[in-house]
Amino acid sequence: MSSLSARQFSGKVALITGAARGIGAHVARAYVAHGGRVALVGLEPELLTALSDELGEAAAWWQADVRDSEAVKTAVDAAAVHFGRLDHVVANAGIASYGTVRQIDDAAFERVVDVNLNGVFRTAKHAVPHLERTKGHLLVVSSLAAFSNIAGLSAYAASKAGAEALGISLKQEVAHLGVSVGICHPSWIDTDIVRNAEADLPTFKAIRQKLPYPANTTTDVETCAAAILVGLAKRKSRVYVPKGVLLANWTKAFVNSPATWPYVRRLSRSSVPSLESEVEALGRFHHAHTPITEKP
Repeated sequence: MSSLSARQFSGKVALITGAARGIGAHVARAYVAHGGRVALVGLEPELLTALSDELGEAAAWWQADVRDSEAVKTAVDAAAVHFGRLDHVVANAGIASYGTVRQIDDAAFERVVDVNLNGVFRTAKHAVPHLERTKGHLLVVSSLAAFSNIAGLSAYAASKAGAEALGISLKQEVAHLGVSVGICHPSWIDTDIVRNAEADLPTFKAIRQKLPYPANTTTDVETCAAAILVGLAKRKSRVYVPKGVLLANWTKAFVNSPATWPYVRRLSRSSVPSLESEVEALGRFHHAHTPITEKP
């Protein structure tokens, strides 16, 4: 983050969903380290309390499920009152699932879409009025999976592609308000989602090793947070982590073309049955540490 000053976000406030762990927590730490204050929104009170205590008076937290529009609105409005403003919003809350389309249960698939796509919608809907007052910036955390898809991650890929499309449309809708919108596309980041998927599903790890760069690499979460902070400071429309993800975006038409299908088909012919067997043996469609609550 050498391009950012030590007090880059002095006087600024960022609201971050999915802030209890992973990318969200590291973005919060980095934002405060550069002079800002953070509103932490998530589902895990103990982790949110610990992070807020670590960051001191620069942080406060609210428990909210992004699948619950009223809870999101309450948290966003309360954060704006508490800090007096919202300058940046990072719509980061996200989960992944295990299982192919024919295997996964309806509730698990729908939960992923509701968090990763509808959760972004709800966050944006309730945050934009506050961002309009500060001419702020909203960052949608999508994924490499928005345009580089693998078997067994259909719910995740569909939700992240939807989040990208939502971000693009939203950018046009709020430009006249002085609000800018960016989209972040991380590849595999060293967080619970990736670590637990590789531990739960050996075939998933083996598939990744056979994919081209950057899908075959894992980036540390600190690097991801640093890139996101630069994106916020510069109001960037796209943030790629690592930068090679840009190539995946530019080449997605070729990657999904008939030219590459023979290789993909050969890979999936052996890997899909193995993935399905591993998920069946596991007996669940999410990793063990996925924060899940029932909707009211």
